[in-house]
Amino acid sequence: MNSTTTASAVDIAKDERLRNQSIIRKAMHRPELGAVAGALLVFGFFGIFAGDSGMFSASGTINFLEVSAQLGIIAVAAALLMIAGEFDLSIGSMIAFSGLVVAIPVSVWGLPMWMAIIIAFIGAVGIGYLNGYLVVRTKLPSFIVTLAFLFILRGLAIGFTRLITGRTQVGGLKEAAENDWLASLFHGEVGTSLFSWLAKIGWLETNFAGQPMVTGIPVSIIWWMVIAALATWVLLMTRFGNWIFACGGDANAARNVGVPVNKVKITLFIFTALAATVFACLQVLDAGSADTNRGLLKEFEAIIAVVIGGALLTGGYGSAIGAVFGALIFGTVQMGIFYTGVNTDWFKVFMGVMMLLAVMFNNYVRKKATESH
Repeated sequence: MNSTTTASAVDIAKDERLRNQSIIRKAMHRPELGAVAGALLVFGFFGIFAGDSGMFSASGTINFLEVSAQLGIIAVAAALLMIAGEFDLSIGSMIAFSGLVVAIPVSVWGLPMWMAIIIAFIGAVGIGYLNGYLVVRTKLPSFIVTLAFLFILRGLAIGFTRLITGRTQVGGLKEAAENDWLASLFHGEVGTSLFSWLAKIGWLETNFAGQPMVTGIPVSIIWWMVIAALATWVLLMTRFGNWIFACGGDANAARNVGVPVNKVKITLFIFTALAATVFACLQVLDAGSADTNRGLLKEFEAIIAVVIGGALLTGGYGSAIGAVFGALIFGTVQMGIFYTGVNTDWFKVFMGVMMLLAVMFNNYVRKKATESH
């Protein structure tokens, strides 16, 4: 068996119909190359200007990874949808809406936290399905349909919250989350024993009480890694992943070869809404409150992270790993500006410049890769 496999590999290596390519040329075909290069550039920049500020200490690293993780969760879902040729501009409003669906039943009606979380996820499935159904049925551009839901969901969040509570914020959720079996998946840290042991043997910095400065890995980072790994596996290893690329490349051609384009797109709209709800649960249980203003502009930040990650706005090209690096650049810059002492008002300027540079760099790389054929 092994000899047969080895012989086949040798035959393929000697096949004159296949052209050998260098590792660099193969890398140029990867959509995430621009994001990886951008991440190295950002790390180098802050290594020089904020290297002695504690940004890259254990606690500093956890800080920018946690910020990156929150955006990365929705960016990965947005990446799959963009590869399939669609947008979802209602992600930010979905975060606020889902957070209040969790908070109001617990705070006002006394429902257990686990039940409120399940209701929020069921609602996300329904809204994601409705978004996708309207897009594929009406043939309207998805940015028009989801732009409408951006306002509808934000309006519902504000209207119902003020109607039921008289306020735009709902707090007092910390106690309800304690000892709740489902809430424990969305707040707290993992690996606390490991971090305590590392501090005990001197591998981690400790405070005046001898406790580690970093007590564990926030669950948001774990969610980010799990969702990114799942999305990458689906894209690269499954038939559904091929369907996603086919839908974004040429939907009509995909239909002609039997790809269920409508089902694929509706499924991805549902996935995006579920990712926004995961984000909402993490935020609500971390802060102990919900707010109608949560998630503002997150839809645009997610799209920018995906574009920085190498995905095409026209669909058919991109990767989940690219979105991970795009979100990592965001989180690093956001926290890096804080560590360098620069006014955070300049963050959005940097964000826009990064998006422009990323698109230009990705276009340049794709052009060079095409010329090499």
